[in-house]
Amino acid sequence: MNQQASALVTAADISRLAGVTRATVSNWRRRHPDFPAPAGGTDTSPTYDLDAVRAWLAARGQLPEDTPADRLRTALRIHPGDGELALRLLAVVPAAARLDPGEREALPELREDALLRWVRSAADDGADDIPGIVDPTYGPDTTGPLRALLRCVVTDGAEAATDVLAERLLEDAGGTGTYLTPRPLAALMARLLTDSAGASPTSVLDPACGTGSLLAAAAYTGASELRGQDVLTAQAAQAAVRLRLSAPEAAISVRTGDSLRSDAFKGLTADAVLCNPPYGLRDWGHDDLAYDPRWAYGVPPKGEPELAWVQHCLAHLTPSGRAVLLMPPAVAERTAGRRIRAQLVRDGALRAVVSLPPGAAPPLHIGLHLWVLERPDPQAKAPGTVLFVDAAAEIRDLDWTAVNVTVLSAWRTYLAHQGDFTGAPGTAGAVPITDLLNEAVDLTPARHVRTAPRQALRPALLARQASELYDQLRGAATHLAALSTDGDWPPADGRPRDWRTATGADLLRGGALSLFHTAPPGRRTRGGPPQQLRPEAEPGVLRALTAADVFENRPASGTEADLPTGVAVPLVQESDVLLTEILRVGRTAVTRVVEPNESGCFLGPHLLLFRPDRRRLDPWFLAGFLAAAQNVNAAATGTSLVRVDPRRLRVPLLPLAEQQRYGAAFRRLHELRTAARRADRAAEEVTHLLNTGLTGGALLPDGHGSA
Repeated sequence: MNQQASALVTAADISRLAGVTRATVSNWRRRHPDFPAPAGGTDTSPTYDLDAVRAWLAARGQLPEDTPADRLRTALRIHPGDGELALRLLAVVPAAARLDPGEREALPELREDALLRWVRSAADDGADDIPGIVDPTYGPDTTGPLRALLRCVVTDGAEAATDVLAERLLEDAGGTGTYLTPRPLAALMARLLTDSAGASPTSVLDPACGTGSLLAAAAYTGASELRGQDVLTAQAAQAAVRLRLSAPEAAISVRTGDSLRSDAFKGLTADAVLCNPPYGLRDWGHDDLAYDPRWAYGVPPKGEPELAWVQHCLAHLTPSGRAVLLMPPAVAERTAGRRIRAQLVRDGALRAVVSLPPGAAPPLHIGLHLWVLERPDPQAKAPGTVLFVDAAAEIRDLDWTAVNVTVLSAWRTYLAHQGDFTGAPGTAGAVPITDLLNEAVDLTPARHVRTAPRQALRPALLARQASELYDQLRGAATHLAALSTDGDWPPADGRPRDWRTATGADLLRGGALSLFHTAPPGRRTRGGPPQQLRPEAEPGVLRALTAADVFENRPASGTEADLPTGVAVPLVQESDVLLTEILRVGRTAVTRVVEPNESGCFLGPHLLLFRPDRRRLDPWFLAGFLAAAQNVNAAATGTSLVRVDPRRLRVPLLPLAEQQRYGAAFRRLHELRTAARRADRAAEEVTHLLNTGLTGGALLPDGHGSA
């Protein structure tokens, strides 16, 4: 019997299979009468026969080569009770990851009886620690999905295999998404837990742990006892597995359930708490928990669930223990929560509020806040100030290196010199508690730090800085004007040129290109020779090119904190072409050709590195066509997170001499854009400084004599 014929897939599965967005699949259904008819499901959520879909996609040239991850998705689809099977298979991933590479690669090819013996033994060793798995069984009917899983682990890595299993688990759980905290943000939150000497807490709790990213970040900084709870069993199970993969030596305990209503760690106190709580949920248990002892700072109003999470986290801390929570900005100023905010400030529980630039975490259009809290120690002196940091004030686009420097330098300096912390005008400041306890108790950082104290302005220094910035502006404007004189771009004859093109996949197969990227932990990269492993380095020594560096066309600003640990990281070489992998809102992808002085930097995450054979491809020609808007849009995949599929990008097939003509033109455009941005930044800097000086009374209008 052919099991494949009975497989049913959803529109989301089709989008993953074809590497397009779900909106594209909807368009296909509406516009193409020959698109396969639904074979099951409901009117609002139909399912389709997998063979029919594959045949339709193949006929249109829309069916990419199957990857191990695709084959695992298919194996799960055709298995009855695939969601329950995905949960059982999660227990297999850590066991396979622990094996030596040779043993791991041999597993998928074992005879059925030997494979089942191994998996039963491996799952029994760790299944009890994964929420939702009770007495896992593996029979002959699971051999196909099991082999597909192991091949995915071997080829793509344990984390990628976990991602595929997670997709199925969340579909069956009815989850609308995962509580994903981006890795750079998780790392920043974990660093805020360290004390002024850099020491990290031993035990860390996350009561809304999602897939475990915050706990993994805490483990990276040195925490060795990790506890988490999540309302979705699917997410709690993922967290348990991901933590085993990223922190195998840590003591890990992950539970399932609603932390506010059914606290799995009731009575436990930890050195620190990290939390990215769910936002805006009115049904959080207000009526049931009205007399809960956790509300030491006041009963949270029904519309203030975030303040319930704040007090839940404080209740789980040891005296002087620290918590860092990611909060929506409205919590800092909503009228309903002002009494609780006032009590948190009055008792010294609130230590700092940090505003982040938009894009730091979903929802991406909002600048979220970080609240740093400490459980008051009755034996210690209460703090007299609260630190406010506006990391969004001077950072126009999300730049994690700049955010880390701004936030951590202010926080560590504040911890070390609380009594005489002067802050940074417009960015950071320590506000006396008495100044905050007014009628509004508004804790929005911009309200407290964007006005520079008049006494902090130094007239002579500002005047000298203004003169220097004017010189920089004149130089940048002169350079831009010189580049702007070359504008002779003749039209093509009659109509636009029509080229034969090759896809990235074709060029890779033909050896004209090699493709690299910085894989997440546990994942291998394909498409090129073995990659350079990241060496150990002192903080700040290792240079890495980040996606923000490519967007802003600036020197490498990344450090070892921007790179995954324990995995291969590529080194860039002169004439490599870098392409941003993730499409940002309102922007297309950006390319950059590596200059000689950048050779030897490490490649940061979310960048694709194309290494052309210089005898066949000109780097600047390649860069110009890879980043073409119509090319990028056709190769984009995903819905909430849109990525560029490098294998679907197209490049014209032209003789090398003609490529070089186009390459020279693309390089001139790059220089023009770079000069324009430099002039724009110089103008912004000089006008900001002059505005500050004029409005603060430190500078006089141009041409005005001294009073």
